[in-house]
Amino acid sequence: MPLALIALLAVLSALPSTQLSARERKPVSTASHAHPYSGRSDVAQFISDMVERHGFSRDELQVLFRKANHQPSVIKAITPPTEVQARSWQNYRATFVNASRIEAGQQFRVRHAAALARAVEEFGVPEEIIVAIIGVETVYGRNMGNYRVIDALVTLAFDYPRRADYFRTELENYLLFTREAGMDAFSIKGSYAGAIGIPQFMPGSYRRFAVDYDGSGKINLISSPVDAIGSVANFLKAHGWERGAGVAYPATAEGDAWRKITEAGIKPAHRLGDLPAFGVTAVDLPNGLAPDTLCTLVELETPGQAMEFHIGLGNFFTLTRYNRSSFYAMAVLDLARALKDGANP
Repeated sequence: MPLALIALLAVLSALPSTQLSARERKPVSTASHAHPYSGRSDVAQFISDMVERHGFSRDELQVLFRKANHQPSVIKAITPPTEVQARSWQNYRATFVNASRIEAGQQFRVRHAAALARAVEEFGVPEEIIVAIIGVETVYGRNMGNYRVIDALVTLAFDYPRRADYFRTELENYLLFTREAGMDAFSIKGSYAGAIGIPQFMPGSYRRFAVDYDGSGKINLISSPVDAIGSVANFLKAHGWERGAGVAYPATAEGDAWRKITEAGIKPAHRLGDLPAFGVTAVDLPNGLAPDTLCTLVELETPGQAMEFHIGLGNFFTLTRYNRSSFYAMAVLDLARALKDGANP
């Protein structure tokens, strides 16, 4: 045996067996590595469903999935932290209710006064609420997200088991939406969760609640603030917004009985007149609210500070249909109040 070959064999035999097996398992280049969604049975089933139920071209969908990219940063962004950290209402609020966002919101109101007045008349949603939602979501269209929506939704639909069903439905709606609008599915950018445009509508909401409010003949939430205004108002009305009704009012709570209300969830399920029995006292509650008005108790916690409480009515619950977080709904409400009053944060 040649000396050079003997020397090579000696080196290889000295390597740890795990290193050799790792090399054996690692492909240099494969089609599945280049196209992470090609050949997967779950993707193939999704394609078959889209072909059967909606008449999509199988070949076109197979090309689409070969072009779609897995985005690890999407999974990282949406995955809850492993260490449970105490939430801070005051920190959360400061992110959205601040001088710069209030100023930008006032400018937005002036620019789109006619559309806002029309939305108030047609949908019954106060203009400051509409403006506040758009401000919280994208700072009036400045931050609409930099992910290709197709990549975000495909990644979440097939590589995030925790909510795979939800995101497969949103992917289905996205493909239907782009087909209906005659748009390239790879041309639209949005949030890491696949939300689109100035008001950050998920594809399903885009298809159900977005409206052509500027009369252009097409719905465009990406570059039409007027369409965004009408669509936000339509969304809230469709989810139960009550014209002229209140949203939330400060309260105090003593003892522990109030926890039974918060544990029941954010949907109003207790009568206003029953709150004292749970140790809850309303602060500055407007006259005229009937004792049998359904409400809930909103707790806003900040570490190191006393708990803040609010009594939430039906319109508060409607705000949580936009984003299912009491922090979110209260931030929208506080920003709306600041916009209406011209107040500092």
